[in-house]
Amino acid sequence: MRSIVHPGSPSPERFRAVPCQARRFTARLQPDLSVNEAAARALAEAGLQGGYMTLRNVQLSPLHYVIPAASPDAEHAAWYSDTRSPPGTMMIELAGMGIGLRDGEPFLHCHGIWGTEEGARNMGHLLPLESRIAESTEVEAWGIAGAILDVSQDDETNFRLFSPRETTVSAGATPNAVLCTVKPNQDISLAIEQICRLHGIGEASIHGIGSLIGVEFDDGRFVDSYATEVLVTEGTVASKDGKPVCTLDIAIVGMDGVISEGRLQRGANPVCVTFELLIVKTS
Repeated sequence: MRSIVHPGSPSPERFRAVPCQARRFTARLQPDLSVNEAAARALAEAGLQGGYMTLRNVQLSPLHYVIPAASPDAEHAAWYSDTRSPPGTMMIELAGMGIGLRDGEPFLHCHGIWGTEEGARNMGHLLPLESRIAESTEVEAWGIAGAILDVSQDDETNFRLFSPRETTVSAGATPNAVLCTVKPNQDISLAIEQICRLHGIGEASIHGIGSLIGVEFDDGRFVDSYATEVLVTEGTVASKDGKPVCTLDIAIVGMDGVISEGRLQRGANPVCVTFELLIVKTS
């Protein structure tokens, strides 16, 4: 497989996975708040700190984002473009965001596709503190208890990244999900399958965002960009011959800003910087 060299030594731990309880609910994002604050308030109203939200047909004004770019120095293997700020109100077609903590305060990581009524589409990494909700809207959400994504320094990549850690849970609560992050140069589908085997998961839904070193789709298409931003549009794990097998449909933007969508070729798509996932048991 393709691989990338980061400035730090690879850690022995190639993924981190924490069992948790995930419950699905409808969250309401209030207008005139940053995306970050709106998401944090919606979770707090449900008595939660962490979760994963899927945004569809959500209006933002303003919307600020970046796409992947080459690093300007040797401190990182990849970096971000200059901030892109399209004028007017933008409509999020589809986005996913993991919500957790950074320095003890609510913080989220969001990748998505957005555009205008005229039909122009863009994709990237949303800047959640600078972008604002334009009107009240309901979104699909998973609330998470027993684990939370918390930003910490990652010596391998020299980025501050989300990593799951345990939190307190109600006595007798039974985990029905795993919150996890995957390290660079690991095939994302095979890593998910390994996590599922370790945690006794045969069938599951997959929710998450991350980055890959280029992308090989199962129909033979290839995106030649060593740094990408990725959104899982639909992900499942199914039990085949007693083993978990992962299927991932994604949307991706490369360093040229071009959006590609399709199903990943299993075993051919290594992580670039990180991949954040919520794996929820379905049976």
